[in-house]
Amino acid sequence: MIDVTTGIGLLSIGAGLAVGLAGLGSGIGQGKAVAAAIGATAENEKLFGKSLALAVLTETQALYGFAIAIILIAFGYGLVAI
Repeated sequence: MIDVTTGIGLLSIGAGLAVGLAGLGSGIGQGKAVAAAIGATAENEKLFGKSLALAVLTETQALYGFAIAIILIAFGYGLVAI
């Protein structure tokens, strides 16, 4: 059986991994998307809005990781129950 402090520690590690890995993947994807958006905007200025929207979509992955971390910590400290 896992001790309460060990369980909270493992949940904290999981929350950190959720934010870190989601942020890493989002950063890599956003770098590629923004590089392509800059190239497209340099050729045609009318594509700026569309390319900005695609760059924003990759940022949502980091927000999902942050939301998972908040949910994990809330369950760990008993703030939310199933």
